[in-house]
Amino acid sequence: MLNRRHIRIKVMQTLYASNKSESEDVKSKTRFLNKSLDSTYDLYLSVLSLIIEVHKKAKDRHEKSQQKLLSGNKPAPTHLKFINNEVLTLLSANEALAKALEDRKLNPWYLDFEYVDIIYKAIINSDIYKAYMETSTSTFKEDKEFFISIFEEVIAPNDKLYDYYEDKNITWLDDIPVVNTGILKLIRKLKPTSSEHHFLPKLFKDEDDRVFAEELLTKTILNQSTLSEAIASKTKNWDSERITQIDTVLMQMAICEFLKFPSIPVKVTINEYLEIAKEYSTPKSSNFINGILDKIVKEYTSEKKLNKIGRGLM
Repeated sequence: MLNRRHIRIKVMQTLYASNKSESEDVKSKTRFLNKSLDSTYDLYLSVLSLIIEVHKKAKDRHEKSQQKLLSGNKPAPTHLKFINNEVLTLLSANEALAKALEDRKLNPWYLDFEYVDIIYKAIINSDIYKAYMETSTSTFKEDKEFFISIFEEVIAPNDKLYDYYEDKNITWLDDIPVVNTGILKLIRKLKPTSSEHHFLPKLFKDEDDRVFAEELLTKTILNQSTLSEAIASKTKNWDSERITQIDTVLMQMAICEFLKFPSIPVKVTINEYLEIAKEYSTPKSSNFINGILDKIVKEYTSEKKLNKIGRGLM
């Protein structure tokens, strides 16, 4: 689920936060990082849990409607096709997913049920829903296309949901795009015969990515004085107060990758941190960082400090 760029962002956030709490040791910062990484999975499960709760609400309303019909009262409009949507049914009946929520003690919508109502109403009032409900039946393919459209156009961009996630966990705001993209990828690959564990992807592509996260954090911390000196040598004409803390952290991480991660190409490192700077720092930061890193790479190359393994890694 997590790609290398998002892992770098998590490390950046940890380093940025730790600069304000210098009493913390490397172990405590590593714990903070791992907790932040793992919380992304909590967010992922919470989003799926919300969809399940919305489906449950639709079923509850349908049952009440049927009771009104039996009692002779005017029933509410039926949402039977939505209730029978095969993707929603697979999610709601997924025992492995239910166990994962239970194991992590995640029940976010028990007290915050109003958000279930907000999303439910947004769905049934949408043009996507109205078009979907024009017929009484559908295929698995149509049900999946409907789910994808509703998720992309109604659930994912909901501002109130964004505010909710931000209040719950400040780092979740950065995780939402990664989680939403991950959910869409899983739904697009979903088949009627998919395993229950289809909805329980690994947080990391492989163990190398988790190791990369921890090593990038610890090696940046342990070599901070050397990394800072490298930056200072190329910013002598700059007022240190003009260099943002985020820019400093990003450059330290990049230089650390130059020196301590021989399998990562220099160009990959530079491109990754420039993209992160564009999103998290000032409008001029990416150009500034690019200029400094370019000078450092040229110096390290001439001094043969870049120990890169394999062809094309320079």
